[in-house]
Parts: sequence; C-alpha cells; structure tokens
Amino acid sequence: MTESKQKFDCVVLGSGPGGYPAAIKAAQQGLSVALVESGDLGGTCLNRGCIPSKALIASARVYDTIQHADDFGITVGQVSFDYGKMVDRAQSVVSSIRKSLEGLLKANGITILRGHGKFISPRDIKVMGQDNVIVEGKSIIIATGSEPRIIPAFPCDYEQVHDSTSLLQLKTLPKKLVIIGGGVIGCEFASMYNLLGVEVEVVEMLPRILSTECQELSELLTRSFKSRGVEVHTDTFVEEVKKTAKGIEVRLKGGKTLHGDMALVSVGRKVNTDEIGLEAAGLKLNEQGAISIDERMRTSVDGIYAIGDVTAKWWLAHVATHNGLVAASQAAGVPMLMHENAVPSVVFTDPEIASVGMTADQAEQAGYTTRVGRYPFKALGKSQAIGHTDGFAQVVSDAHTGQILGAQIAGHEAATLIAQMALAVANELTVDCLVDTIHAHPTTPEAWMEAALLARGTPLHFPPKRKREAHVAS
Repeated sequence: MTESKQKFDCVVLGSGPGGYPAAIKAAQQGLSVALVESGDLGGTCLNRGCIPSKALIASARVYDTIQHADDFGITVGQVSFDYGKMVDRAQSVVSSIRKSLEGLLKANGITILRGHGKFISPRDIKVMGQDNVIVEGKSIIIATGSEPRIIPAFPCDYEQVHDSTSLLQLKTLPKKLVIIGGGVIGCEFASMYNLLGVEVEVVEMLPRILSTECQELSELLTRSFKSRGVEVHTDTFVEEVKKTAKGIEVRLKGGKTLHGDMALVSVGRKVNTDEIGLEAAGLKLNEQGAISIDERMRTSVDGIYAIGDVTAKWWLAHVATHNGLVAASQAAGVPMLMHENAVPSVVFTDPEIASVGMTADQAEQAGYTTRVGRYPFKALGKSQAIGHTDGFAQVVSDAHTGQILGAQIAGHEAATLIAQMALAVANELTVDCLVDTIHAHPTTPEAWMEAALLARGTPLHFPPKRKREAHVAS
C-alpha cells in the first residue's frame, strides 16, 4: 500500500517550547503548517521539565513559608505535607496547559501529526506512529530538543539512580539524596528537596556550583546551601555509583564514599538528533554534536532551520521560543535576526538567581571599562517588610557611556525581577535611564534603581564612599 503524501509550506519537527511557537508564528504569516510530535504536546519543558518542577518548587515554598509563620506573628498548628498530592497537583497543571496548547494549535489552523518524524530527503519527512504519512515542506524547522545525558559510569535504573525526568515521577521522598552535578537542574532539585526536609549532598566536578553564572552568585548560593544543611562538594570527581541493600553508594576520587537512599544524575543534556534522518536531509553534526546555524536559524541546507537545544547553544526554553519565531519568520520570507546579547538566565533555587547580559569580568575581557553597582536586599524597605532580605541586585555598566551591559540578581522573585534588566540590556539603556525611571515604593524593583545609583556614584540609600574607581579592563 502506497503511503499518502501531504504538502505544506512549513513542517515543524517537535512541539516543545521552540516548535509550537514556530508553528504558530508560521501560521500567522499565512503559511500552511504541519507540526510533527511523537510524544505529548509541549515537549520536555511542559511535560518533564520546567512546568512540573516549578509546580513542585511552588509547593515546597508554601510549606517552607508556613514553617516560618511565627516570624510574621501567625500561629499555626502542626504542619505536614503529602508529597504524592504535590506530584498530582504538578501533573494536573501540566495536563491543563497541554490541553490548552492543543486547542491553541488547532485554532491557528495547524495540522498536528502524531508520530515519529524522520527525514527521507531534504524536503520530505516520514511520520510513523498514530499518523503514518509522508509530509513535504517548502521549509522544515527542526525542534526535537534534548534529553538528560546518560553517563555509562553510573547508569540510571530509575529506582535508586535517577535522572531529572524520572525523579519528577516519584510519589515518595527519599530520606537522603546525593546529586551528581551542581548545575542549574542539580541546584534546583537540591533546593526543593532541602525545603521538604530531605538530607541533600551535591557533588560538582568543577571548582564551583552554577559555573555558568558569575562567581558572586555561585558563592551566595553555596553559602545559602551550607546554612540550610546542604553539603556541597566541589572540585570532586565521581568514579562510581553503586546500589546497595540500603540504598546507594557514591564513590569519589580519593577514596571518600557518600551514602544515600537515592542519587540524581544531573550532568547535562544530549541533543535529540540520532533518529531523525539527518544524513537524508544532507546535514552533519558539528564538533559539539549539534546542528550548526547562523543568526537566522538557517542550517547548511537551504530551507532547513534548527532551533533550541538541538543547536546546543543556550539550553533554555525561552531561547528556543525566540529561535522559533526567527525561523518561522525566515521561512515566511520576513527577515529576522536572533540577538543573543540580552538572554535572561534563571535558577529557581531558594533564593532565586537570575542574570542577563555580561558580567563585569566578561565586559572587561571584551574591552570595556566598567562601573558596577550592587545593592543588598537587606537595605531595601520592601524586602524587610516581607521577610526576604537575602541576596542583592547588581548592575554592570560602561564607565564612559553609562550603557547597561549586564545585570545579576539573587533573592526573592529574582526570576521576575530580571525582566526589567533584560529590557534595559536589549535596548541599550543607560544607568541614567534606570535612575530617571520612577519606581513604585515600596517594591523590590527599587533595588535596580539603587544599584544604578551606586554604579553612577550617587547612592541615595547607601553610605557614600570617598572614592569610586572604575574597573579598568586588563
């Protein structure tokens, strides 16, 4: 029996945070669009990553807040929680969003094809699964995402040794969790489990956790972890994870062994490109094992675009989304560029951590002379009123022009607060622009204004220094 063939202006392979926005954008531009998905709509972010993990983190924070109710003059009785119900709530949130997403795609006239998509030529994709069809696209956008990286030395059995996907499915908590990898995912799980009373140890091979963030943010989180009882081992190499009758043993280089009920292996992610027929598409992976693209999301094959994790550039859902908008616009003949100078990065630990643009070190390496203003939340009225005084807001600016080059923040709702500075960096605003913007009082965003005043050398609610020197590039 001959398989049917359908033709579209644009075919999107993968429905994650890059794929479905690309499909919607292409449809808005008047293109006929097919979206191919082998699993649940929404990809890893919605179903196995961002959303369920943040729903669980929200539950953990509510529990932690109630634990400290007495600090606010509120007396409560004995407090307990049902972790299984927390997981059920997270899954209900996921299901609700996924259902809405399907309706949104259909409302935009997008054809959803259920099955595994594989290139059989640079213009044709064979879909195998619930739908069995060959689709031809004038343009094709690859948005197949990534999965947790598997390390042969300590493979996951998904019972005692987990990756981030399987750990989210657990309905009961371990008494002690050993986390291998102190990056974003490892630190978020460490923070959440610690809030819920789990004993946690984090092992990181590099000199510090959160190595992708500036040293000040990394050091602040390390201090916070240690004050909360989370053990952090840096510059430490894991040689073996061994299952025992009592749980797991994590053997470290040098002879030390850590013990726990479970282990989380969180040492990065790998791109999903193995089974999508890249050779038939005429594409080869680069030295990083990813698909090379230019600033318009174009690959080396005309008409084929790649977005999100498969490019191994940012590994962030919101970058994948913007990639998708760029690729879809290009596919519709509307020129659009990807600008990477103002990408916000967020870590949902306690306290939250966020950054955008350049750190002071990066700016100096790029040849700038910088002025840095850092304002502690403990000096902010709103932070004291709500009982969240940990952390700081920091602005990095050009000493000569005042242009805001970057910003870093650690503290309550840092993930939300970074948006203001992403706007500032993207639009090349100056510290004067920030200072001249009236900030409502009392609010936590005032910390940005105060940091800008410090960078300018005219602090308002901070003692002046006799001499403020610019950080000169070496």
